[in-house]
Amino acid sequence: MRAPPISLVRQLDTWRFLPSRFANQEDSVLAPLANSPAHLQDLFDLDNATNQRLAAERGAMAGIGIDELVFGVPNFRMINAAYTYPRPEGSRFNSGQRGAWYCAFDTATALAEITFHKIVEYTEINYFYDTVSYQALLADFSAQFHDLRHVAGFKACLDPSSYVASQQLAQQLLEQGSLGIVYPSVRHAGGNNLACFRPALVGNVRRGPAYTLSWAGAPEPVSVLLQPQAKNAK
Repeated sequence: MRAPPISLVRQLDTWRFLPSRFANQEDSVLAPLANSPAHLQDLFDLDNATNQRLAAERGAMAGIGIDELVFGVPNFRMINAAYTYPRPEGSRFNSGQRGAWYCAFDTATALAEITFHKIVEYTEINYFYDTVSYQALLADFSAQFHDLRHVAGFKACLDPSSYVASQQLAQQLLEQGSLGIVYPSVRHAGGNNLACFRPALVGNVRRGPAYTLSWAGAPEPVSVLLQPQAKNAK
């Protein structure tokens, strides 16, 4: 498969949504299970033994090397987690061996992407009653990425129902040293997304607003609400 053209992309304030239960947990989720500090430490040791991000950070994950991960910058754990916790079946531009940092250039596109995937999840179990909170993570990018936005010949890579061709292209480009792929959203007309292959390029990660999505029996959510931020939030 031929490679798409490369464009210099300088995009501030890209949007990535993470379930709030992963982003907002100040105390460990294991704390309520422990009845003493020693017991909690045992639980930490057990959890750490199977933690994929920690495994990658000590060089024990085949899909990504320790030299590619980032350390010592704000929210570096969330950056590394995007690459070390891929979905088993992969996503549009990554396999199940290595993740990528997916983000959208605007809020509406990011919301459309997560809404689509939640609908797929609920459809599999035929249950559309839920309320889910998401934390926005904003990041800035300035790098040369392969660009599918204004080029013909890559329709299969933007197939709404298949990741076969797109994963093949991504693997080819990754092996050739690609930094990532910018592409038109197939979930939100007019929107643009970025799949960044390299953790070091995910710049200035910080929290944005939080949103709540609610379902009440139908596939489409009945509400998408911006959560009010605390007065002392920074």
